[in-house]
Amino acid sequence: MRKRFGIDIDGTVTCPKSIIPFINKAFNMNIRYEDVNQYELTPFVNVSEEVFANWFFENEPIIYEGSAPAKGVVNILNKWKNKHELFFISARGNHLLDVTEKWFAANGITFHHIELIGSHDKVETVKKYGVEIFFEDKHDNAVNIHEECQIPVILFDTPYNQEPIPNGVIRVNNWREANSWVEKWLKQQEKTREVISTFK
Repeated sequence: MRKRFGIDIDGTVTCPKSIIPFINKAFNMNIRYEDVNQYELTPFVNVSEEVFANWFFENEPIIYEGSAPAKGVVNILNKWKNKHELFFISARGNHLLDVTEKWFAANGITFHHIELIGSHDKVETVKKYGVEIFFEDKHDNAVNIHEECQIPVILFDTPYNQEPIPNGVIRVNNWREANSWVEKWLKQQEKTREVISTFK
């Protein structure tokens, strides 16, 4: 049963720890990933919001080029690539498409489509492409996508997304657990389809 998967990139396909060394080096800090208990990083640095935003904008390509893939992600996505459609939907700006595509190629990750929307509000894009399950690391994104699109959302556990989640948002520790949940979900989807077909 072929499904269309919607997949966030930063902190989901890339290791969520990736940005921390860049911040520590740039601002002479010693932030620990385990202490980053919220998604917004500005409170953790010793500069103003404007200075940090400007630094991030200027360094985005370098950060993304140097980000490591999340553990296990390459094998899982390559396992899915011939069975499902992999649509990557990210808050990155579209000017970073070339950098993003090169990173995917360098890390041996196949994609069917990449959409860089320049915003964390992914609901309309998820609806536009008929995504049937989503993979995310940002708490409010996961909840909004599930509630607005009525699809399951896999939330990768991080120190910055510990708020409560509703049924339909599934917290996992890694891509192996994500794959296990997806396999069970696909089997249930197939059973449901078979039951419906018997009544037609």
